[in-house]
Amino acid sequence: MELTERANILVKFNEADPLGIVWHGHYVRYFEDGREAFGEKYGLRYLDIFNHGYTVPVVKVECNYKRSLRYGDRVIVEVKYEDTPAAKIKFTYRLYNPATGELVADGSSVQVFLDTATSSLQLSIPPFFEAWKKQWGLL
Repeated sequence: MELTERANILVKFNEADPLGIVWHGHYVRYFEDGREAFGEKYGLRYLDIFNHGYTVPVVKVECNYKRSLRYGDRVIVEVKYEDTPAAKIKFTYRLYNPATGELVADGSSVQVFLDTATSSLQLSIPPFFEAWKKQWGLL
């Protein structure tokens, strides 16, 4: 089963430089906006994870820039969950300008599970995440 979500985001004034071009760091923030939408849809919000006793910091992010976004543009963030047998969460992303249909960026991120009480890295899949994967037909 493929788990995906799309978010439609308006590029804000404070995300652009004096020339009106979106600063490159905001593309990674759009990835996070997509993860938030994904989590809302599939019951995997950061607070859901936290309520099970874990945090999931990003340990790797990759962004390949293709086109510029400008103040006032909209951007579609397509997020896809990439299943893995390891105790981590991996997503891939595609950012599109809906006005032009152009791919403006793509990339990926990896998050790991840390116990909230000890900050220790979890080397096996937490039970709640195993249940989540089973719920969505991934196990």
